[in-house]
Amino acid sequence: MEFGKPEIGQLERTDFTLPPEPSFNAATFKMVKKGNQPVYVGCAKWGRKEWIGKIYPKGIKEKDFLAEYGKHYNSIELNATNYKFYKKEDLAGWAGQMTNPQFKFCPKAHKGLNFLATSEQKGRLSDDFIVSLTGFGEMLGPVFFLIDQRHDPVKLEQFFTYLRSLPKDISFFVGMRNADFYANKVLTTSFFETLREIGIGSVITDVLGRSDVLHMHLSIPKAFIRFVGNSLHPSDYKRIDNWVDKIKFWLGKGIEEIYFFMHMHDEATSPELSRYLVDQLNKKCSLGFKEVQFVT
Repeated sequence: MEFGKPEIGQLERTDFTLPPEPSFNAATFKMVKKGNQPVYVGCAKWGRKEWIGKIYPKGIKEKDFLAEYGKHYNSIELNATNYKFYKKEDLAGWAGQMTNPQFKFCPKAHKGLNFLATSEQKGRLSDDFIVSLTGFGEMLGPVFFLIDQRHDPVKLEQFFTYLRSLPKDISFFVGMRNADFYANKVLTTSFFETLREIGIGSVITDVLGRSDVLHMHLSIPKAFIRFVGNSLHPSDYKRIDNWVDKIKFWLGKGIEEIYFFMHMHDEATSPELSRYLVDQLNKKCSLGFKEVQFVT
């Protein structure tokens, strides 16, 4: 993921303090339904050969990567579904490799569904995509959209209409990435309010140089966080400390679910920082996560 890759010296000049809690979230927390408050931690991929000898045992075959990944994490951000249409049976096969029944697959919506036009062809694509997701069974977590397009009022209203049509028994999140969109404060406020009215979550992205996508708005009492680290630069650990404090605060407010996904420009280093995250969550939030185990 090259989004937000730092230039030389940029990390040392950057203030990574998280933005203050938006007043917008107060109304969202009034929607809380009491429950177990599960927290999910994962990475963006499982097929990383660089993890062999690190968290994957030496000699492992690629077909066994996913099962091994599931021994360390309780979720995964699944970007593959954005680029390829998988059959229900394919996804059921992935779910069948998990020994943890609480594991969650969090697929990215297929690229053909962004700003969905009201066409018969795309309607069938959406229906087929939703049916395919049932292959995950109880292991289906939130489905997320990432929108890069510039703001187009007509297409945005079409997208809201589409979101309203989605099944209510699946959790959906939307992330906007266009800087021009965030520059219009009236538009962004209306956008988050509409998501809350529909019951759709808002993706929060913590990445260098884009404070706008680190908006901290919770349109539903669930959080979906995409963290882009910088290959174990010292600032990565301070940023994780800040997030652990924020997660502790949200848990205290009664947030229902939290998903935290680790991205790195050098994905070889994701296990180290995710292990630090898990250790700090256990220490400060008493979550009882299983530690990310390294091969000895």
